Amino acid sequence: MFTSIQNFIEEYTVEYEGTYKLLQLIKDEALQQRVTPEGRTLGYLAWHLVPSKSIFEPAGLQFEGPPDRSPAPESAETIAQTYLAAAQSLIQAIQTQLTDEDLQRTVITFNQPWKIGYTLSAFLKHEVHHRGQLTILMRQAGLPLIGLYGPTKEEWAEYGVPAPV
Repeated sequence: MFTSIQNFIEEYTVEYEGTYKLLQLIKDEALQQRVTPEGRTLGYLAWHLVPSKSIFEPAGLQFEGPPDRSPAPESAETIAQTYLAAAQSLIQAIQTQLTDEDLQRTVITFNQPWKIGYTLSAFLKHEVHHRGQLTILMRQAGLPLIGLYGPTKEEWAEYGVPAPV
């Protein structure tokens, strides 16, 4: 749980910058990639990463983002640019609309009592979780990847070191 706005901003900035770099690697023709026939598409998951207002509404945060549960655009570039704009708008909203004291305030989120600091933590973990799913679909679609918490197999090769097995 976050107890400082600044701590969240620092951590989220690293994560959203990594997510944005990953989203920029997606091509339109890969948006329909699925692990299984009934699974979520790469496009759906990419769009699902765009910050949603629903988790932040109980805290009263107002920021620019697409409507909840809106269909994913058919353009990977649109998804990436919408993600970037929403992430930056969210940071601005948190900086200007919340205080460190607010993070201890409990609100009802998804029918559960959550402290706002916990909401920020859950939001960040949600993004990292789905970003992991996204990278699997990107790999299956033959798209390049970037290392987020360590080198990819291609980056290991660039370093002249065999990738760990």
